[in-house]
Amino acid sequence: MQEAMFAAGCFWGVEEEFRHVSGVIETEAGYSGGTLEQPTYRDVCSDRTGHAEVVHLRFDPAQVSYDRLLDVFWSIHDPTTPNRQGPDAGSQYRSAIFTYSSEQEAAARASLARQTAAKRFAHPIVTQIAPASTFWRAEEYHQRYVERGDAAASKR
Repeated sequence: MQEAMFAAGCFWGVEEEFRHVSGVIETEAGYSGGTLEQPTYRDVCSDRTGHAEVVHLRFDPAQVSYDRLLDVFWSIHDPTTPNRQGPDAGSQYRSAIFTYSSEQEAAARASLARQTAAKRFAHPIVTQIAPASTFWRAEEYHQRYVERGDAAASKR
């Protein structure tokens, strides 16, 4: 198994998309890239911790390549809007690829170069590529949120 971590806006929809990719064994919604240890959703939403909402994946590279995961990442969000995805605004909604190895970093940078060269987006890509830092699992009600539907919202 290998790990990957992506930030592409609100983690609810991002987790749902990656959960359905064949070869992805496990997905977890959480936070990474900030300064506060064990942040809560409330902390992260304050936009003062530096964390992004992320999805942490465990995947089987014999079934799905890291490049395929990068393709999914680019297809599910707008990587040209700094600190925003749709109506969600704040640094926690930034576009970022957090890498676990030099191979992942090289693949992410090559993928970014391909996206830029293809001119698929009308504006410059602002996606951050950085080494993975500590992943903090989000509260349980955020896990598989879309799959569970509105029932999770009533448990807050």
